[in-house]
Amino acid sequence: MLSNTYHCKGSTYLPLLTLTIPPLMLHHRNDTSQRTHRLDKKSLTEQDIRTKFITPAVLRAGWDKMTQMREDVRLTDGRINVRGRLVSRGKSKRADYILEYKPNIRVAVIEAKDNKHAIGDGMQQALEYADMADVPFVFSSNGDGFVFHDKTRADANRETTLDNHSFPSPDDLWARYRAWKGLTPEAEEVVLQDYHEDGGEKRPRYYQIRAVNAAMEAIAKGRDRILLVMATGTGKTYTAFQIIWRLWKAGRKKRILFLADRNVLIDQARVNDFKPFGGAMTKISRHHIDHSYEIYLSLYQAITGPEEHQKIFREFSPGFFDLIVIDECHRGSAAEDSAWREILEYFSGATQIGLTATPRETKYVSNIDYFGEPVFSYSLKQGIQDGFLAPYKVVRVHIDLDVEGYRPEPGQRDRYGREVEDRIYNTKDFDRELVLDERTKLVARKISQFLKESGDRFQKTIIFCVDQEHAARMRQALVNENADLVDANRRYVMRITGGDQEGQAEIDNFIDPESRYPVLVTTSRLLSTGVDVRTCRLIALDRQVNSMTEFKQIVGRGTRVYEDTEKFYFTLMDFRGATHHFADPDFDGDPVQIYEPGPDEPMTPPDDYDQPEPGEGETIIHDPVDPDPPPDGGGREKIYVDGVEATIIAERVQYLDANGRLVTESLRDFIRKALKKRFASLDDFLRRWEAEKRKGAIIEELEAEGLPLDPLAEEVGKNLDPFDLICHVAFDAKPLTRRERAENVKKRDVFSKYGEQARAVLNALLDKYADDGVLDLNDPRVLTILPFTTLGTPYELVKSFGEREDFERAARELQSALYRESA
Repeated sequence: MLSNTYHCKGSTYLPLLTLTIPPLMLHHRNDTSQRTHRLDKKSLTEQDIRTKFITPAVLRAGWDKMTQMREDVRLTDGRINVRGRLVSRGKSKRADYILEYKPNIRVAVIEAKDNKHAIGDGMQQALEYADMADVPFVFSSNGDGFVFHDKTRADANRETTLDNHSFPSPDDLWARYRAWKGLTPEAEEVVLQDYHEDGGEKRPRYYQIRAVNAAMEAIAKGRDRILLVMATGTGKTYTAFQIIWRLWKAGRKKRILFLADRNVLIDQARVNDFKPFGGAMTKISRHHIDHSYEIYLSLYQAITGPEEHQKIFREFSPGFFDLIVIDECHRGSAAEDSAWREILEYFSGATQIGLTATPRETKYVSNIDYFGEPVFSYSLKQGIQDGFLAPYKVVRVHIDLDVEGYRPEPGQRDRYGREVEDRIYNTKDFDRELVLDERTKLVARKISQFLKESGDRFQKTIIFCVDQEHAARMRQALVNENADLVDANRRYVMRITGGDQEGQAEIDNFIDPESRYPVLVTTSRLLSTGVDVRTCRLIALDRQVNSMTEFKQIVGRGTRVYEDTEKFYFTLMDFRGATHHFADPDFDGDPVQIYEPGPDEPMTPPDDYDQPEPGEGETIIHDPVDPDPPPDGGGREKIYVDGVEATIIAERVQYLDANGRLVTESLRDFIRKALKKRFASLDDFLRRWEAEKRKGAIIEELEAEGLPLDPLAEEVGKNLDPFDLICHVAFDAKPLTRRERAENVKKRDVFSKYGEQARAVLNALLDKYADDGVLDLNDPRVLTILPFTTLGTPYELVKSFGEREDFERAARELQSALYRESA
């Protein structure tokens, strides 16, 4: 009786009884597991299990809740799925717990399940998250204890079961981690150096943490050549900053040089990611070398050149720098015959870190050979899969002159009266040796047509041309195609190339999401790497790209997601067959759609639909690179031939299937096949639909897998319930409209057992379903909107059925009645 009374917290006898309980019994009652042993764990939610059992067990082991335990850690953003203009996000991956020995020094993952699951049911999911976070200790729990997976094999068994009082302490796991990594006390001190915290919400992503920690560990162990491979748009500069910051703050590297070959890369780093270095940082210029700083940023071109007097890097002693970070190192600084290699060799005593998105150049291996194998890699494909990078469509445009080649008429003369050599000219020759202005105008017309058909002529667009002269002619053709917008602002179309100072002055405006102009930019190679154009939605290729390295860099100009302007994907328009690189095994990020328009076809890919409202939990949202030719187009004079017509040929729409094969099919065929893989038969689908209490959950699952039904409904052209849409498209069942289903229920008079107000509510639910397609009729929140508010308050309407459970039961019966004919 004492025990029972003691647990009745509302009892007026509690103080008296508490005084009469012996000390040993008090100690026994204070034990968490004893106080809660009468709880029915099976009735608790996963969150309750976490709060009442898992979190206390971890805290009891000595983990600090504020600095070492993170809950609901989002690892990915969720893949962006694109079908036509419809954009949706898949579900993000979230770890229930990540334990950190110090902030961002992650050591363990815990996956929680409710008590209806076995204790180890979350292990496979936890192992996936542990692989992503690169942590060796993995736990699964349902509140009864933990299954502990130890990748370090510190114990004989890889997996053991622990009770709630045996969770390992921070020092225990760190000791195992340290031994697993082989860290000496000196190396440990470096590895544990704090990250930079900006005081805001910005935290490094999981792969950035892995990259930083991998570099720190390698340097702590004495490695002096480090290569990090991270796809364009994944934050290489921010990652480099965190590495530099930690080494600098640890006193391990006191003077650091950050090298790049584009001024915009240096300036972006200085004013953005590197800003916390403040007065300790300087940018090197040719005019003055100041030895009093600690962080130096420099262009290669600013500290070296072919002449001896240009090699001002020699004004520093060979041992001046402790660390050199080389941005975009794939562009040749590490190649043996590079003009810039001498800088790295001069400072050979420094630790050198190379950053690149493309580690290999297939004719020769440059940066791999110099730096060694990467200590960490994060690919374009991974970035798209995780939802951090934007997927893309491909529009392939075939011009008859490119496909068939051009052979001049006998005696054909160019614009200046010179006879044109009689031979077959093809895409390798066009705009490099032979200029056919009609072809240039056709390309400009097709780009402009695409923008007009898309409904947004202010999409930031980069057009890559053969050389600077070609970029100038393309700019002129685009000006003529968009005269109305150019009249409003001459900067609507601009050329930005190495030989155009006015154009280069507009780079910052082109990059700035807040700046409207310039919009269309023609270039040759200046913008192919490093420039962070977050709002770029269209990339047009009107030159051959023979290097896989360069092709990946060009694709990378559009891969940044910028949700502020609803930029979730981009389009790559290919006029020269550059997208043949998709067939190369070394390419790791396939497009979501490939479209080849015919002569009279629209330039925008098919299946373009307006983006629907977001659903619950979903955002509906090798050859080396050719050198940049000189401004005059090269040493050989170009041949200009006028009056040669060019036309568009070919027509095909292609999607990538689940196996990565290109297949020609419509949106309807695509979704039909996918649905039939998910539901083996009509009966299989009907059973799932009947069993699911919340019908909208099925639709959300499909949307998360890139199978949205809204655009399919538009293609079918009928006002169908998602249920009928799936049955009709996937299994050829005769569909009923929502209105027809609602009227059939009313005819059967299934409401007679309810009172007048309850019948009015059920009739209103049917009308709401027929008009708006509401799927989850048993959700009481529907009672807070019209027309229900005219019938009474939500409380009054629910009470007309009895209790809330009675309302939900009636609504479920109504929903079952809607689909009775099909079942």
